Amino acid sequence: MTDANTICDGPPNFFPLGQDGVLVRFGDGFAAQPDAARAFGAAVSGANLEGVSEVATSLASVLVRFTPWVISREDVIRRLQTVLEAPRKRGLADNPTRLWTIPASFGGDDGPQLNEAAALAGLSPEDAIADITATEVSVLAIGFAPGQPYLGHLHQGWDMPRQQALTRKVPAGSLVVALRQMVVFANPSPTGWRWIGSCAFAPFKTDRAEPFALRVGDRVRFAQTDAATISDLRVGQTDGLGGATCVVQP
Repeated sequence: MTDANTICDGPPNFFPLGQDGVLVRFGDGFAAQPDAARAFGAAVSGANLEGVSEVATSLASVLVRFTPWVISREDVIRRLQTVLEAPRKRGLADNPTRLWTIPASFGGDDGPQLNEAAALAGLSPEDAIADITATEVSVLAIGFAPGQPYLGHLHQGWDMPRQQALTRKVPAGSLVVALRQMVVFANPSPTGWRWIGSCAFAPFKTDRAEPFALRVGDRVRFAQTDAATISDLRVGQTDGLGGATCVVQP
């Protein structure tokens, strides 16, 4: 599909998954199309297809679950193809989005691998921080841990590989970077990505009105602050948002 009003520039692949699923994959495993997957997931959710019970979007695919005694897999795929070919106005582009601003501190104990990551990106640590805080990223996918966001994309210089060895553990709230993406860790975790900053933002909190703070398609900016402020935000705020603000924009 090459029309500017359709969701993607190339045909996705449809795969059966279990007794009640269809996996729609955008990309070939080497080059993903997260924007296309996100737009398609929003379009399917908005279409309210009979028999479809769940729509879950990942970085490069959309899982559609259906009720087999209501609709066959073949009919689901036919209807999904119709949604795929529909004008983009049914998808993500015309929906309001949320812009989050999240305070974060960079370098030092809050981001011990900032200098290494900056060098790989061809920047000084100061320029790396300025670049990150000036770049608006989108929530491409939620995964690995409950509510944990994959954010992208940074500029081309940040297209750095993962580390060859794992960092044994980074704390919850750590901001890590690789492959032009950033992740805010929901829990203490090992990682192969470089730890460049920290925030008091909790992507998942069970006793919050919305346990998952972020949604696929949300936009995010990081506002630089200092380590003392982040420490105070961790202690002083019960909502787990760590001083983050959210504005709904058209």
